[in-house]
Amino acid sequence: MSSPFSILKSENGFLGLPSNLARSYEEAGAVIIPFGLEASVSYGGGTEIGPSAMIAASHEVELFDEVFWCEPVEQYGVVTAREPVIDNNDISASLKALEAMTSAVLQDGKFPLVFGGEHSITPGAIRPFLDKYEDLIILHFDAHADLRDGYEGEHFSHASAIRRVLDNPKAEIISVGIRNISKEEIPFLSENKHRITIHWGKDRKFWNYDKIVAPLKDRPIYLTFDLDGFDSSLMPATGTPEPGGVFWEDAMGIISRAAKVGRIVGADINELAPIDGFHAPDFLAAKLAYKILNYALAKPEENIFQGGVNG
Repeated sequence: MSSPFSILKSENGFLGLPSNLARSYEEAGAVIIPFGLEASVSYGGGTEIGPSAMIAASHEVELFDEVFWCEPVEQYGVVTAREPVIDNNDISASLKALEAMTSAVLQDGKFPLVFGGEHSITPGAIRPFLDKYEDLIILHFDAHADLRDGYEGEHFSHASAIRRVLDNPKAEIISVGIRNISKEEIPFLSENKHRITIHWGKDRKFWNYDKIVAPLKDRPIYLTFDLDGFDSSLMPATGTPEPGGVFWEDAMGIISRAAKVGRIVGADINELAPIDGFHAPDFLAAKLAYKILNYALAKPEENIFQGGVNG
């Protein structure tokens, strides 16, 4: 099995792995796919450099995970694709290119983790998963419902990311942290309540993590994480920040339980717009990526769900 695309040296890729933890594409269980598409941003910009900022920040992430009580990456191995040339003038063509990359990784039995770019990447990244898994369910963290049928003249806008995913009639979404929805999205939401469940940010203090993940039981899960899903005090480095959002313990509590009841098979993280000289948001995004991989692919040396589900 050879890599379908160019792979970065381990020290330059995600986590900046030393030689003793370096893996070939054939050996790796996970593949990072940087894809800095930025073509439809409608407020702040900068997401095109989000993937490179996440990779750079990941070199400062401690490999030892206190929840797993080991260095989980040693168990599964990870490689990082070289970011392809992206056509920001044609989102549809770019999504087809991303689809081809994720499809190749998935066909090789590996875990694709896409680093966006704006949230418009998700419909392309997820297509191979919807084709492969009959009962796939999507766990969606976001500030915005993203159910518009296009925005500012762009059918594949970042504001339409979930609507484009739901163009596939099999798609089913569990959205967490939503606190911004437009009047025009309500009819579609009402007509599709059988496959859209929203856990509103306004109700965060009443959330029950186990109830949130209950529909994920025994199912393959695709995780899409728009970083503006985090509260803006925690994640200001995004194009459309919103107050009243998810905090780290919420994300970890839900993702860890999702991994316990179902099987996370792929993911994307998007909408990081780095702020020059302010590293905390980049680091948060990089650590989130590592935690997602750990929960999806690693086995703990101690009980993962004993006293540390929010780790």
